[in-house]
Amino acid sequence: MATLHERKSYREAIMKTLYEATEGNRLLGITGARLHDDLQVPEQDLAAACAYLEGEELITVDWAQGNTPSMVMLTHRGIRLMEAQEEERG
Repeated sequence: MATLHERKSYREAIMKTLYEATEGNRLLGITGARLHDDLQVPEQDLAAACAYLEGEELITVDWAQGNTPSMVMLTHRGIRLMEAQEEERG
């Protein structure tokens, strides 16, 4: 089981990876397999992080069997959050 710090880190990494990969386009997404490979997050923790972010309405997830994310996309709200963070960084 991941610690709170790890869970937050996984969520942030998912959002950053999605935003960079899709260039903030909500019509694009990436596969759960790619997220898993790019981030090296354990499958169970990846699913939990995606479920959390989906609950916060920051991403949408197409789920495959076994609670595995097959496709993950940013929502409008998720894009706005990432843009605000990008503006803060300058």
